Amino acid sequence: MTIDPIENLRAALAKPWQESSDFDLNPGFVLPENRVLRPAAVLVGVSRTPDGPRLVLTKRASHLRNHPGQIAFPGGRQDKGDADLVATALREAEEEIGLPRDAVQVFGALPAHETVTGFMVTPILAEITRDFTPRPDPGEVAEIFAAPLAHVTDPARFRVERRIWRGTWRNYYIVPWGPYYIWGATARILRGLAERTGPCR
Repeated sequence: MTIDPIENLRAALAKPWQESSDFDLNPGFVLPENRVLRPAAVLVGVSRTPDGPRLVLTKRASHLRNHPGQIAFPGGRQDKGDADLVATALREAEEEIGLPRDAVQVFGALPAHETVTGFMVTPILAEITRDFTPRPDPGEVAEIFAAPLAHVTDPARFRVERRIWRGTWRNYYIVPWGPYYIWGATARILRGLAERTGPCR
């Protein structure tokens, strides 16, 4: 029996899953106990296309203070006016890429991910249920693109690389696709998804 890739994603929500962080591959790194993390949310939004499901991603603007030029899910910090983190993800996606909130079917929240920049990011898993015209916010988004879900949820596509961060080596996942170097928090969240879904063909 053929498993629907998007239903396979939904089923991943019920599987055992722990919170992750940008330091997962660096077991010797000790995080400060008194650190203050700012709540944020991102939309892990998948749409159906004739070529198979695709995941919507952005390339962040190069002038941003946090993660400039990196590949990211649409999303951002929680505002006081947001009812919850789902509302944060939907608002940010509408602002950053022009995705109407009524074009999104939310499946649920994945475990949170701690970033090196002091955010506790909750990924909101969802299906984009109809076509929309992508509209990048020029203040935050340099580009919008859609990567094949089969690629970014295939554990074999991931590699571990490292670079110097604050004077020490830091290891991290990457899952490159075409010209896009997907790494850091985005790749770590996708790695967790890949571990629970396997390749989605």
